[in-house]
Amino acid sequence: MKNLFILFIAFAFVSCKKEPVYGPLKLKNGQEVELIVDHRYGADQEQLLKFPENIDAGAYIGGFDQREPGYIYHVKARFKRDEVPLQDGPEYGFVFEKVISKVQYKGNESFSIQLITSYVPGGPVIRLGKTGSEYSFIPDKIQLTFANSTIQNELEKIWLNAQEVRANWQSHQQPKWKAIKATVTHDPQKFGKAYLVQQIQFVD
Repeated sequence: MKNLFILFIAFAFVSCKKEPVYGPLKLKNGQEVELIVDHRYGADQEQLLKFPENIDAGAYIGGFDQREPGYIYHVKARFKRDEVPLQDGPEYGFVFEKVISKVQYKGNESFSIQLITSYVPGGPVIRLGKTGSEYSFIPDKIQLTFANSTIQNELEKIWLNAQEVRANWQSHQQPKWKAIKATVTHDPQKFGKAYLVQQIQFVD
């Protein structure tokens, strides 16, 4: 009888032991959640919110390859915590599962994107590509169009420096500027495909 009582206590302890939780939202590894994905893809002001509370999700979402800028998505995702995260990488994040709804953003407010991003290790990288006469912020995802010839000339100047830096990567050549901020809107002529650059600010 005594042994049975001890076994019962041990079983109750194991049953009551709480599964570990992680991050500011205290989520379990593998837990399914619903998220609101912002229309400002890759922007400084980009938000990822947990639904229905509409609070900061506190992590990134990966695997959402069908995402288009200019649309607000309600998605289902799974919380994932890596036991051994990549060096200097995030410990946890969300893995996309499916789209619940997709709504086009109707506003015209501007927002900002950074054209130089720093990676550890690796250092600063210019986030600008070019194919033919078209500039891109994210290859095959977000094109950069320009409001006037001045902006076009500035994009070309950035692109020329990007080519120079990439050609001299073995000597660890740095970009000409410490930071480049572009103020953009969704391009109405290429909605969901391009940002229209209104202004560029260089930090030497």
